Amino acid sequence: MRKKIELLAPAGSLEKMKYAFAYGADAVYFGVPDFSLRVRINKFSEQDILEAVAYAHKLKKKIYVTLNIYAHNQHLERVEKHLKFLKEIKIDGIIASDPGIINLVKKYLPNVDIHLSTQANATNFEAVKFWKSLGVKRIILAREVTLREIEEISKKVKGIELEYFVHGAMCMSYSGRCILSKWMNNKSANLGDCTQPCRWKYKTVRDEKDRYEMNVEEDRHGTYFFNSYDMNLISHMEDLVKAGISSMKIEGRAKSVCYVAVVTRAYRKVIDAIVETRHASSVRKVILEQKKELDNLVHRGYSTGFLLEQEPAHNFEGKLFGAKVEFVGEMRGVEGKLNIMKIHNAVLKNDKIEAITPEKNIAIKIKKIFNDQKKEISEAHGGHKKLYYFEFDKILPEGSLIRRTALTFSFRKKK
Repeated sequence: MRKKIELLAPAGSLEKMKYAFAYGADAVYFGVPDFSLRVRINKFSEQDILEAVAYAHKLKKKIYVTLNIYAHNQHLERVEKHLKFLKEIKIDGIIASDPGIINLVKKYLPNVDIHLSTQANATNFEAVKFWKSLGVKRIILAREVTLREIEEISKKVKGIELEYFVHGAMCMSYSGRCILSKWMNNKSANLGDCTQPCRWKYKTVRDEKDRYEMNVEEDRHGTYFFNSYDMNLISHMEDLVKAGISSMKIEGRAKSVCYVAVVTRAYRKVIDAIVETRHASSVRKVILEQKKELDNLVHRGYSTGFLLEQEPAHNFEGKLFGAKVEFVGEMRGVEGKLNIMKIHNAVLKNDKIEAITPEKNIAIKIKKIFNDQKKEISEAHGGHKKLYYFEFDKILPEGSLIRRTALTFSFRKKK
């Protein structure tokens, strides 16, 4: 049995946190909007943190709270108030990048582990030694660090945990320390409010009054000259383990519950295969199976980032890949022979669908659909809080996710 490898998943809400744990995460990370690098699409409050900690610890899982903004004077009073709140509950770690915030964490939460955020740009072993000397327990290495550098850092600095991003969005700026959003939209990425101008479509104009002047080449479709491919290191997990990484981190707090579940499950299965088997062929089989699952998700194209000492691929066309399946709903329980379902995208009676569970995918057939009044209908639609009742050819466990497996959609005929 090899050493324990932690799988760390994103949690943009309590619901996403619960799916992350159900589908294999050992720990999750999140923060309240004011102090995390996710101001928008972030539903966490201090009350949610209380509930999250109780839920996680009941499962013997861990909670890491993000305070990784680069704080200005105006933020410090509120940061201290938040730290006093966190002192009263048993969180497992604080993720921070600002030295001032780290000092405050040491003052108010002296017994809580400090994890250095990737925003701090730790890219060499001397930097890791420095942060270790200040009491940091774990370094979340910059995405720019290569596999060979990880191995050297691990050998030269003992007694510190190393974490690395293995899946999710890449940033065109150095470890996310970007000024584009602040410059163009007055919303600072370093205060958690990035509007992602690197993902926008640009075109050349001849108006001298235009605010942003850049020399770019474009075709008739425009250009996405900042747009990075997404990171996908599922084929290199064993290399990372051997190099010294003890926590594998997934990006995606703003993603859907389906994304969190599928990606978490994929990396969980590969980590388990690495830890529990010595047969390379068995590990390879699991990797190939889970690569297909990740390919089904909508993504910007996959690359290995900087890990293999290559320049990361850039998606200059703004093209999205995947979308071979569509997430349509969540199983919320069972009533007799009926599966209770929350709908996200339209489901028609003759759709070809399958259930995603923490263990496997299950092909299912729709027999009947009922609305919230138990009236039989031919299709179900999302966008509201009402639940639907489905009679499938089998009963599904609560927490299963439903997806359409063939994108040959059926449409109602116009009357």
